[in-house]
Amino acid sequence: MQTQLDWSDVTTIREALTRASSFLRENEAKDPVFEAELLIRHCLDWDRTRFLISMMDPITPETIERLDELLQRRAQHEPLQYMFGSQEFYGRPFVVRPGVLIPRPETEILVEQVLLHAEKLWPDSSSLDVADIGTGSGAICITLACERPGWNVTTVDLSPDATTIAKENAQRLGAQIRFLQGDLVQPLLTAAEQVDILVSNPPYIPSTDVDELDAEVLEHEPRLALDGGSDGLDCYRRLCEALPAVLRSRSLVAYEVGIHQARDVADLMLASGVIDEVHIVSDLAGIERVVIGVRR
Repeated sequence: MQTQLDWSDVTTIREALTRASSFLRENEAKDPVFEAELLIRHCLDWDRTRFLISMMDPITPETIERLDELLQRRAQHEPLQYMFGSQEFYGRPFVVRPGVLIPRPETEILVEQVLLHAEKLWPDSSSLDVADIGTGSGAICITLACERPGWNVTTVDLSPDATTIAKENAQRLGAQIRFLQGDLVQPLLTAAEQVDILVSNPPYIPSTDVDELDAEVLEHEPRLALDGGSDGLDCYRRLCEALPAVLRSRSLVAYEVGIHQARDVADLMLASGVIDEVHIVSDLAGIERVVIGVRR
């Protein structure tokens, strides 16, 4: 593994790209050329078009110094999203820092399904009470609030760090959210509150599998947001046990799930006694990723 770079003969952006991608390749980056381009563009604050037409332009010592710093961090498997401080989700930029899980593209399917099924269940209603369990960066709750400004959205998280970052995102994106701190649905149960829609992307990786994750995830993203207990289903059991208390007579439940978990989670929903039908939705890779429960 290479730890130091020699920049003495690098004078152009193209040469910097070659040197940076070679360094990343030696440090086991999955797509070294793409990552090197992203890092250089980040240092220059350029879009891809300007980058591509400026390959033969000179690169300043200040840019090389900044690029070298970022490459050293990337060699330690730090996620690019943490390095850049942002990740796009549903077309909106979200601030992400250590302390929150980085939003994944498959979670957009969860949001899409909530919007789709809500439209079917309440075609004439613009005001619904929604609870997002597990705030994280706020990607789910803020997106729902932005897409449906008439909804009353509450979100709950155990982590003060996550709540702080999500509040920052809500303010930046103009979303009206009620933030509660607590363990899963406990704040709703304590207040005897009921909702029309309950949505969650809880920790779902089995404990024994967490330590096998890529270093990029294991060493940098919060374990609290990853570890779902011995079989990965602990949070789903607790959420489903609470459904009779937190759901209104007509309601919608939506969970993101891990690989091979959809059928078990659907059974937990039905075992709650208040869900009339379930739907399982696959992601673009064909993995059953979202479980929808409907109470009519």
